[in-house]
Amino acid sequence: MPQLVELLQVYGVLIVFGIVLVEQFGLPIPAFPILVVAGALSVDGELSWQLCLLSAALACLICDMFWFRAGRFYGKRVLRLLCKISLSPDSCVNQTEDRFRRFGAKSLLVSKFVPGFNTIAAPLSGAIGTRTRQFLGYSVTGAALWSGTGILLGILFHDGVEELLGWLETMGGTALMVLATLLVLFIAVKYVERRRHRARSAVPRIEIAELMALIDGGHDPLIIDARSLTAQGLETAIPGALVFQSCAPDQLMATIDKDRHVVIYCSCPNDVTAAEVAKQFLANGFHRARPLHGGLDAWNARRGADPDLHPVAC
Repeated sequence: MPQLVELLQVYGVLIVFGIVLVEQFGLPIPAFPILVVAGALSVDGELSWQLCLLSAALACLICDMFWFRAGRFYGKRVLRLLCKISLSPDSCVNQTEDRFRRFGAKSLLVSKFVPGFNTIAAPLSGAIGTRTRQFLGYSVTGAALWSGTGILLGILFHDGVEELLGWLETMGGTALMVLATLLVLFIAVKYVERRRHRARSAVPRIEIAELMALIDGGHDPLIIDARSLTAQGLETAIPGALVFQSCAPDQLMATIDKDRHVVIYCSCPNDVTAAEVAKQFLANGFHRARPLHGGLDAWNARRGADPDLHPVAC
């Protein structure tokens, strides 16, 4: 621990830049506490808070521009990738897409303060076609606010931070073990949370081949689009699909025969949103309601849509 403090004193700006850069690329390494420590060390002149703020904001901007361009060129595929590698539940992208849609690029001002939301804000900006100049303005401002908040907290509470650092120094290697254990516990808790979320969505799926057989056999399955409004704007829906969000669930279910095959699809990892909607249908007596395994990707891969089907509105 003394070596760590010494490294911060000597190479503080570079360490701040490196840790913020790694965290913003998605690794579970907490960068905000480093900003707090950097702010505390700047009080005694051991670090320049201005340079720390600049380096942190630059690291954020580099990562944001990378994900912004990735979202611009690869769209929904990047969002699905981020959700797959994220420690958050698989519904993370679907839950935040419409939140971003509601506030637009302005949400970049606070996105770094919200776990999970920060992961997809930049690529989603690119995917929905946000102008580069507008994105840069909000991204730089948001990065400065987030970085500045951490440094300011360190300056305001520098006495407490220095006491904590002194305590960690006296503990030596034990302190590193404690910090490493806390990090492992954090990752373990998020992993368990994700596993539990998947377990709650454990509903039997229907394969794309079975769905096509129902269509070809004249069973007229009702296909329901459970994607967020933002996702609907990024990819074309399955022809004939009814949009789940087009009206209240009770109103929608009242118009459907409970013996009819109901197939719900989404474009999120592990069909989580579709499974959650399917559970609502099952709970209301629709015993033939199932989520589509693979969702919209499976349908697009098959490319077997009936040309006579047309979009349905509630």
